Amino acid sequence: MKIAIGSDHGGYNLKEAIKKHLEEKSIEYKDFGTNGIESVDYPEFGMKVAEAVKAGEYDRGIVCCGTGIGISISANKVPGIRCAVVSDTFSAEMSRAHNNANVLALGERIIGQGLALKIVDVWLDKEFEGGRHERRVGKIGDIEKKYSK
Repeated sequence: MKIAIGSDHGGYNLKEAIKKHLEEKSIEYKDFGTNGIESVDYPEFGMKVAEAVKAGEYDRGIVCCGTGIGISISANKVPGIRCAVVSDTFSAEMSRAHNNANVLALGERIIGQGLALKIVDVWLDKEFEGGRHERRVGKIGDIEKKYSK
């Protein structure tokens, strides 16, 4: 599995912890920035990760900012991206199983590092269940198509 990862300054420290965690699990990743805690704009980094996932260069993406909200909204503007802001392991599991989320958003100022790493593990390990959920995820794609014309 290949992971695209990125953050703004508010999620930088969490992103660095996740990178170390991925390395320990021998999971390949690419860091799309930012590279420090100097103030930057989250849309740039949410878009970079989302575009890499959309292009098929990476299987999934992980984005971090202070709350996870702004960067997830930015990632979700890329057609085909289903980015879920998650603060607990059950939501992480369901975002994959039922929603086929292909990008995970985490808020460094919302959750602790230990919980964040557990969320990452659950999210990476869970597969999409398909079935009745396939139809629903397809309807999300239909909404994208309707408004991208």
